[in-house]
Amino acid sequence: MTSMALSAHILGIGLIGPGLPDWRSARSVLSGEQAYCRTPTVLPAVEALPPAERRRTGATVRLALAVARQALDEAGAEAATLATVFASSGGDGAICHEICATLASDDRQLSPTRFHNSVHNAAAGYWGIAMKATASSTALCAFDGSFAVGLLEAMTLAAVDGAPALLVAYETGYPEPLHEKRPIPDAFGVALLLDPRPPPRPRPRITLTLTDAEADRMPEPPLEALRTAIPAARCLPLMRHLARGEVGVATLDYLERRIQVEVSECP
Repeated sequence: MTSMALSAHILGIGLIGPGLPDWRSARSVLSGEQAYCRTPTVLPAVEALPPAERRRTGATVRLALAVARQALDEAGAEAATLATVFASSGGDGAICHEICATLASDDRQLSPTRFHNSVHNAAAGYWGIAMKATASSTALCAFDGSFAVGLLEAMTLAAVDGAPALLVAYETGYPEPLHEKRPIPDAFGVALLLDPRPPPRPRPRITLTLTDAEADRMPEPPLEALRTAIPAARCLPLMRHLARGEVGVATLDYLERRIQVEVSECP
């Protein structure tokens, strides 16, 4: 294991996924208080956007902004000056499908709106519009390791700046025929508001290092299937510790190696 270590407190959490409409519901499932029942992900409307922008948004933007808003609401934090990291393995698959279908047709004129919604940092751009955010924003992609890469980037940013940073990791599915090559079954998003400074009230503290150990699996088969099927859901072993309010270590998929997240100071 490398000697590199980064630490931060988690001030707020957001989560939306199949059968997990918000972090409160997910916490009940991951803590064992409630059985997991998988149902299709329902995405809320983005009320913070102006009506014209709201009509243009796809599922990826709605998901990313919804989980980010959950995390800020839990923390009671303001978004305008908050640095952000947006991590996704592939952007908006449905819009990419529509663009490919247009290019394969006789009429190959692309919609400008579709095009700008297809780019990887679209969610970050809409977040800036919705929240009037002016701080730095980074958009990352690392295939199945995107959550871990985003967490590493957000914790590094928080450590360097000595200020909070918001991580938003998210995925949506692809229609056929893209689904055959990238079979993400549903939408899943998670947000963590990280702060390297001591919080005014007790909050979980995490410390991140690199490791060669195997990634943790979820003990419940349906949740393990969710973890392996959706890249953003690779966060679930960590979220399980947070939901249970217990100290411990979660080992998560990264790239060639894994990241080890030690949870301590649970309130």
